[in-house]
Amino acid sequence: MYRLLNSITEPAPGELEGIVALCGSHGGVYAAYLAALSRARAVVLHDAGVGRDGAGIACIAYCQALGMAAATVDHRTARIGDAQDMLERGRISHANDAARGAGCQPGMRVRTALAELEDAASWNAEPPPYAEGAGEESVVEGREPVVWLDSASMVEPEHAGRILAMGSHGALLGGDPAAALRTDARAALFNDAGQGMEGATRLPALDARGIAAVAVSAASARIGDGRSTLRDGIISVANRHATDAGAAEGMPALEWVRLLITGDDPA
Repeated sequence: MYRLLNSITEPAPGELEGIVALCGSHGGVYAAYLAALSRARAVVLHDAGVGRDGAGIACIAYCQALGMAAATVDHRTARIGDAQDMLERGRISHANDAARGAGCQPGMRVRTALAELEDAASWNAEPPPYAEGAGEESVVEGREPVVWLDSASMVEPEHAGRILAMGSHGALLGGDPAAALRTDARAALFNDAGQGMEGATRLPALDARGIAAVAVSAASARIGDGRSTLRDGIISVANRHATDAGAAEGMPALEWVRLLITGDDPA
């Protein structure tokens, strides 16, 4: 038995016991941790272009340490954030030893891999506590700091009007424009997850809401790490409102954020 999830934040702890989970989330440590908390028999996540420090496939080693089968879907074959698309078009890019032992191999179609993973060995280790981070960072002295969040799921109504640097991928969950961002931020920064199939689809949806938004290259910043988006990110794609505000491909995210903050200062 398998279950499709656009985000691994959906199931409650223990909810997936014995089930193989195919999830549109990137394959970072936090996604692996939530999959382990759900007690899934095995998990298949999106490789998010692999990216800086291999952050997009950190689930492979994390789950192996627990004895849990894990694999990732090649970002060039299916959309991130869309489990149905991963099922229909995706191919496996990486698999840990526990997954390979069950017959899941790189290059395999996802639908076939899920069937193999139903025979993955059970596991009972307890995942070590892990929490996503959030905070604020001053980038221009005396001006309002930037909010950094490891996940867009941490956005709250009080973040309206703020600049948000997030570790989340820049694609829509399940292709739903309503899921682009929980509040009307001043600006939003995401990780491009290697862009892959159809790119950073949140950005046009945010354009329609008048929100400047960019995605930074997965090769430049660790996916799932909001501070890395802000400090390390190099812009790879920007929506119209962002380009109107000075964003450009190849620009450091921090440089653009400083421009946003200081742009209304008198000359």
